[in-house]
Amino acid sequence: MGSAMASGAGAISSTLQEHRVFPAVAARELGFDSWHVSSLAEYKRLHKRSLEDPEGFWSSEARKLSWFAMWDRVLEWNAPDAKWFVGGKTNACYNCVDRHVQAGYGDEVALIWEGEPVGPRTSHVAPGSAYSKEPQVRTLTYRALQQEVSRFANVLKRLGVRKGDIVTIYMPMVPELAIAMLACARIGAAHSVIFGGFAPHAITERAMDAHSKVIITADGGWRRGEVVKLQVNVEEAVRSLANNGHIVNHVVVLRHTGHDAPSARFATGAGVEGAVATKMHWWHEELARVSDACPCESMDSEDMLFLLYTSGSTGKPKGIVHTTGGYLTFVQTTCKLTFNMQPGTGQVFWCSADIGWVTGHSYVLYGPLMNRVPTLLYEGAPNFPTMEGGKGDRFWEIIARHKVTQFYTAPTAIRTFMKWGDDLPARHDLSSLKILGTVGEPINPEAWIWYNQHIGGGRCPIVDTYWQTETGGHICTPLPGATPTKPGSCTMPMLGIDAAVVNEAGEELEANKGGLFVIRKPWPGMLRGVYGNRERFVSNYWGRVKDPATGMPYYFSADGARRDEDGYFWVQGRIDDVIKVSGHLLGTMEVESALVSHPAVAEAAVVGMPHDIKGNAICAFVTLRPNWLIAHKRAPDEALKKELAQHVAKEVGALARPDQVRFTESLPKTRSGKIMRRLLRDIAAGVEKITQDTTTLEDFSVVSRLRADEE
Repeated sequence: MGSAMASGAGAISSTLQEHRVFPAVAARELGFDSWHVSSLAEYKRLHKRSLEDPEGFWSSEARKLSWFAMWDRVLEWNAPDAKWFVGGKTNACYNCVDRHVQAGYGDEVALIWEGEPVGPRTSHVAPGSAYSKEPQVRTLTYRALQQEVSRFANVLKRLGVRKGDIVTIYMPMVPELAIAMLACARIGAAHSVIFGGFAPHAITERAMDAHSKVIITADGGWRRGEVVKLQVNVEEAVRSLANNGHIVNHVVVLRHTGHDAPSARFATGAGVEGAVATKMHWWHEELARVSDACPCESMDSEDMLFLLYTSGSTGKPKGIVHTTGGYLTFVQTTCKLTFNMQPGTGQVFWCSADIGWVTGHSYVLYGPLMNRVPTLLYEGAPNFPTMEGGKGDRFWEIIARHKVTQFYTAPTAIRTFMKWGDDLPARHDLSSLKILGTVGEPINPEAWIWYNQHIGGGRCPIVDTYWQTETGGHICTPLPGATPTKPGSCTMPMLGIDAAVVNEAGEELEANKGGLFVIRKPWPGMLRGVYGNRERFVSNYWGRVKDPATGMPYYFSADGARRDEDGYFWVQGRIDDVIKVSGHLLGTMEVESALVSHPAVAEAAVVGMPHDIKGNAICAFVTLRPNWLIAHKRAPDEALKKELAQHVAKEVGALARPDQVRFTESLPKTRSGKIMRRLLRDIAAGVEKITQDTTTLEDFSVVSRLRADEE
């Protein structure tokens, strides 16, 4: 793919000036027979039709699922409440597993799991020996998955789980996590998955809000050779719940790491000390008591499929409600179009997200399984254990060995890979890759270019996807055979999505004017509520922006964006990440992108800090590329700080020049890889005590080191 390079940056605008364009590539060049959408003209025609006749478009997409009973109406819209495929009956597990078995694809691989090669292995599913550098790999066909899911569904039934209950799941990235989720869906119970890196307080808070009576966990999970003691965290949470008047009836534990000897409290009828009403069960012992015959429950299209909690800067986590028929339709469609999924063609899809996040729900589990493309789960870190002669190349070794065709990861990971060096991916055969994806936050143009060159070999389309937990699936994304791409832009709306950039009055803004990103019409994957909190649902998502003509509420993403002269969207990040300097608004993304475009910089986070004259000044936290420093015999000193500040002024404008540049080995991030800028704002402002919610912070020591550096 070719590109037209931009020179200079000119005056300040609502984002860093970026003019490189990479044309869509022909399907034949990548070994595809075809694209689902094969040209920009076809995309524009389909998108126009999907907005003019949304019910017709989504009805056609929904018919690609299997339904036990068809719907009476496609959409019932009483803003802000939507009901999709009203009266329709289906089941998520049936669409992911059973229909493929019944269609004769039972022996095809559904799921590939790889774990950190650490030992000894004591799991009942894959008993092993002592430590070996050979990777642990397990595959499940659709037939095997159907049997495992059915058995565990019967376990849940035996423990009293019924249709409409909410089951909390707190597990590592193992096949049993997928099995547990699908088992819930099979019997009509909603699942509430909690990321396995969260602390006991997060489990307590979420399980209480969801009124969960059953928790599914494991004795532990592997992370960089260390055991994360999940069972211990659950036991602490169960005791805390009991102290607050909420009794968890049952905890099912998968024996996975075997780091502790089996406890006496797992004897039949034993309970958690301090919460004796809670019964503990070994996963493998419960499976031995049930059969693998369990029919799928017929679910109304609007029955809850899952609850997933998101954290905000204030208040308790929000339980985002997603229902069955609309979510399945939206995710099957977006997964198929964005990644050009074609079953039976040798594709292997790998999304590196943890299933504890919505990306894992939609594009590790439900999306690939519905599209009948093998999905890869990896339990572990990208830099452990090191491969032969490498140091941070585990991902590339996995791609080469499993011949992954579509790879989907976060910009944070890509910037980390850049920091580790170009030589690591070069050691591995990545020629199987056909499509690359990014997710989680806007990607800096230079990280996009590195991804394109060093991972995609300059041949793979990059789909820069924009969406949220609340949207269920992709809202804006290139379609790989249709959309010319611009580094840093999520390009154009998904089919069926009416997206716009508007002002506070809801008026659509002209090209290149920064404003609020909204969606003006309902779509099937949209959230149906915040569990147990109607007011929060309305005020957080529907209370700020309205149609100026009708007064109907728009869905507001809380993100700022602009739309350029070609109709491409450039998301600038959360509106509270915009800095007002001397009366001028600057998006943090533009300054961060300018910093990352300097060859010394691996990653940057920009925040505002109080300034007596300007109102706010810009503070940049920067991680450097060690290889560049060594090669250029440079040091992270004051001279380099001045050079980086001047580089930003050159690329964006003098007003965007950082007042402070602070070097750091790492940035505070959530466990999903997002930079916690609100913590950096406190550090930059010299706040003495951090009082914000830090339950999602991956490594609190990063904050401690930053504060120590400040002092």
